[in-house]
Amino acid sequence: MEIGLQAFFAALPIFLAGILLVGLRVSAKKAMPLVYIATVAVAFIVWEVSFNRVLASTMQGLLITVAVLWIIFGAILLLNTLKHSGAIAVIRQGFNNVSADRRVQVIIIAWLFGSFIEGASGFGTPAAIAAPLLVAIGFPAMAAVMVGMMIQSTPVSFGAVGTPILIGINKGLDSDGIGATLQTAGSSWDEYLQIITSQVAITHAIVGTLIPLFMVIMLTRFFGKNKSWTEGLSIIPFAIFGGIAFTIPYALTGVYLGAEFPSLIGALVGLPIVTYAAKKGFLVPKNTWDFAPREEWPTSWISKFEDKIDTFSEKTSNMSLTKAWIPYVLVAAILVLTRVSDEAKAFVKAWVIPFKDILGEGLGYSITPLYLPGGILIFVVLITYFFHGMKFKEIGAAVSESSKVMLGAGFVLIFTIPLVRVLINSGVNDSGFDSMPVAMATFVASSVGDIYPLFAPLVGAIGAFIAGSNTVSNMMLSQYQFGVADALGVSTAFMVALQAVGAAAGNMIAIHNVVAASATVGLLDQEGETLRRTIIPTIYYCLLAGIIGLIGMYGIGLIDPLMK
Repeated sequence: MEIGLQAFFAALPIFLAGILLVGLRVSAKKAMPLVYIATVAVAFIVWEVSFNRVLASTMQGLLITVAVLWIIFGAILLLNTLKHSGAIAVIRQGFNNVSADRRVQVIIIAWLFGSFIEGASGFGTPAAIAAPLLVAIGFPAMAAVMVGMMIQSTPVSFGAVGTPILIGINKGLDSDGIGATLQTAGSSWDEYLQIITSQVAITHAIVGTLIPLFMVIMLTRFFGKNKSWTEGLSIIPFAIFGGIAFTIPYALTGVYLGAEFPSLIGALVGLPIVTYAAKKGFLVPKNTWDFAPREEWPTSWISKFEDKIDTFSEKTSNMSLTKAWIPYVLVAAILVLTRVSDEAKAFVKAWVIPFKDILGEGLGYSITPLYLPGGILIFVVLITYFFHGMKFKEIGAAVSESSKVMLGAGFVLIFTIPLVRVLINSGVNDSGFDSMPVAMATFVASSVGDIYPLFAPLVGAIGAFIAGSNTVSNMMLSQYQFGVADALGVSTAFMVALQAVGAAAGNMIAIHNVVAASATVGLLDQEGETLRRTIIPTIYYCLLAGIIGLIGMYGIGLIDPLMK
């Protein structure tokens, strides 16, 4: 079967998901079971994947689902705990004291605080933490999910202390073969990986500086009383200031320190600078922008959680702002400690639930409950219970509410994540075809020729859309992107860097990330609406990164150690 037909059949499940979720606005709980069935049908009939491998891939996906739900439960439980302790009311007032302008709040909370959480933890945690916090301070749930998904762009390539680079690219490329070639050219694998890291950081910094502005203008356009783009554009100076306060230290860290800390340091530098500037009114418009009164919001914007906000926001509390924030500070500190300290990492990884060689297919997955953000979030919940002097019935109510939301998300994810694993694992088959994602990427490359660098980020984004992970997209497609660059005679390092940038952008439209983020605020059955909006910044990101790729490859003539 020619590559065009392979790509067509491989893309059928993705097309079906898009038609159902975005076109027909079918809820994910109805759409994703159908998409799973379509994926399995293509795997059986076209790819000739064995029943045993499809079943093993599904089981692997279910194990990953358990890990994702563990994170969701921890994030929701922490938020509900702080709601019942009265801390959310204090935090909400604290943000109003910095600035009552919702445009400023979204830059500080989503862009900067969210980027810090991404740098420390990754794996969708920023949306799971920032989106509920935005809801708690008065954002519509749908707006919170939208901007929560947009966090998952610029900081993602260096999320989880550099995992998408250090694991995704490092394990996705033939490091032994490339390393031997590099040695003969007088270079080394470490130098080559650092070149990729630097180019990822610089490209992200250029493209990502405008993401805070995108957050704001989409907030005012889709959720403002006047449905106005210009109300968002009126904060351009502050939004760009918020962007570069993060991206400049981020890029410098990537170039000079490596892949572990760009997102962390960018946020740690940018957050206090932008918060202080907001307090002083620096570059902030004189008019304060807010949502319409809550009673005027469409019901599709509102979650069950929001119905209870007013009750808890009125709760009288003598709690200080510092005491209210301590749980979130603890989450951030423990996340960093357990990712940076070898001793701390070994301690939380000591409890492993391994599943190896499922059904003899060589597939496996290990769950580390204490290392996953869910375990850390629940640990902080226990501390908060005592630290905030809560009553047992309050923590009981928080557990009950969180469990209900998690179960709602679970039904969708038990289809979404397994279908992703079927796609990824389809390379082992009786047809002789490459896996479905690689087949799609091969078709794109063969169709566009020398202008392929323009499309390289899009290929990475498709990989992330399928897998819901920058790291997995890099592992699937880095060697493929390397091969295309080698065939075209252009920089292999820069092509792989474009893959990583596009894969980060693709997280904004990854279906199971949207489901997970929606679940943390109690907003289900609206995933298609979110995807219709987040596709806008995703297209911007991939297009601009692709243009930068063309300029770098053919305008500047970037080379790497393999081409010396």
